Amino acid sequence: MKSAPAVEGETFSRVALTPAAVELLGTLRERHGRLMFHQSGGCCDGSAPMCYPAGDFLTGPADVLLGVFRLPGDPATAQLEFWMSREQFEYWKHTLLTVDVVVGRGSGFSVEAPEGKRFLIRSALMPDPAAP
Repeated sequence: MKSAPAVEGETFSRVALTPAAVELLGTLRERHGRLMFHQSGGCCDGSAPMCYPAGDFLTGPADVLLGVFRLPGDPATAQLEFWMSREQFEYWKHTLLTVDVVVGRGSGFSVEAPEGKRFLIRSALMPDPAAP
């Protein structure tokens, strides 16, 4: 599932969810309500997107909204924003990010930790829109 574009001036999706991620997000939404992702540029789990109840992680000028998903199910919790630190975005601005799920616990405060699963990012270079 691809997100709606959110970076100003762009018409393409930068973020996608695998079916496993959509399924786990459905379970997490039942417990926590509307959710959000934030991808930091930090160490340790810096390459793992952290999932929080929407609004529990405060974003600001140091963050970029990369995409907005409309998840299946309850419309009240269907919107999911994917944010990234602006500094990290500078390194990853040429990649399509896909949120996937693997078995195992990551560190941090991401809401999937009690499930014995963790979200991770799979990345692929995006084609250069200026290339012939």
